[in-house]
Amino acid sequence: MNLPRVQLVRQTAPQPTVPDVPAAVRAAWLTSATAKRVRPGMRVAVGCGSRGIKNYLAIAKATIDALKELGAKPFVVSAMGSHGGATAEGQRELLASYDIDEAHLGVPVVTDMDAANIGANAWGQPVWWDKNALAADAVVTVSRVKPHTDFRGAFESGILKMLVIGLGKRHGADQVHSFGTRGLRDMIPESGKVILDKTPFIGGLAILENANEETARVEVVDRDDLYSREPVLLDEARRIMGRIPFAALDVLIVGECGKNYSGAGMDPNVVGRMLIEASPEAETNNPKITRMGVLDVSPESHGNGTGIGIADLTTNRALASIDPAPFRMNNLTARFLWRSKLPIAFDTDAQVIDACVETCWQPDRAAVRLCVIPNTLEVADLWVSAPLAEEAKKLPHLELVGDPIELPFDAAGALNQEKLFPHSVRGRRAGTH
Repeated sequence: MNLPRVQLVRQTAPQPTVPDVPAAVRAAWLTSATAKRVRPGMRVAVGCGSRGIKNYLAIAKATIDALKELGAKPFVVSAMGSHGGATAEGQRELLASYDIDEAHLGVPVVTDMDAANIGANAWGQPVWWDKNALAADAVVTVSRVKPHTDFRGAFESGILKMLVIGLGKRHGADQVHSFGTRGLRDMIPESGKVILDKTPFIGGLAILENANEETARVEVVDRDDLYSREPVLLDEARRIMGRIPFAALDVLIVGECGKNYSGAGMDPNVVGRMLIEASPEAETNNPKITRMGVLDVSPESHGNGTGIGIADLTTNRALASIDPAPFRMNNLTARFLWRSKLPIAFDTDAQVIDACVETCWQPDRAAVRLCVIPNTLEVADLWVSAPLAEEAKKLPHLELVGDPIELPFDAAGALNQEKLFPHSVRGRRAGTH
């Protein structure tokens, strides 16, 4: 197929890291203002969501242990809106896929979908909240703070969104998303005020991750500081998140999309495509990509191929892995439909990549700016064609590793992603690292 040879480029910028995550989480809770709100014997609900947070089990376990140390009786409640097909069983299965279950945590895990209307926000819209959390003596959350895939605002993905949408269950998620991006950006803060007034929420653990998908910071944000502190943490998360280090690509190949990598399947903050109805495209500091292909939907997505339409081309294998029930539920609830229109599909990975190169508006294949990544969460290692490798030599914190190679396909035309990215989620899944 005369595809470009590729060279491994590694991003080497120093990254903030937490050396001992459980110890840092314990200290964050025990030294926080929120700890003073916990009394012996209190039933404390710990909200956990559906995102693939690094060190998730260690963080959740340290949170529960810290609460026990304070004399509380913690239990887990699912805080993921309509994910998992908006069913108790689906949400339990999602949490268990991250080992957030009774066996690993030693406490009950409650995934009931019942929510109560606790009042109306400044828009006159109802605010919903998990009944099990509402019945607890206190509620805390375990929340990753990061730029959202759908909108820009003072509050994006984080504690406040988990309070409003995650613990709002299907009703809360549907209510906010029914207003599109302005609901997410402008109504979440208004609904949050009702939650702070009407519920036993006392504080949340904010988790920040660096460009290598490692835990970079943990901080407990007390309920009284939520509106002043979370926007500061969001700005920090935006500064340290992983990005593709090139201004423009002719072709981007993404090994896997999936909910474990991004709520949008492929993070628009990384690939520079928002694809939201009646909304402008992403900021200019994101890469400009002419043609994008995605090869698989991750098994951790449990058939939810949300966001696959961010790519232009895919495989028949990826489309066949989509389960219509959670796929439709998530997308119809979120109301961002453009992103999940099904791309043109081919039988093999090789055909997808060849079609991307053929249609990328660069007829000279030797000049094609091709980049291959495993997913949009792990972008420390990238395989790039010669023009990008030459550019990488002139950019800071980029290292060329080894020699150029042919893309490794098997006899059936499947790309050996595990060979290219042995340290990725897929590589670890296959036991290559």
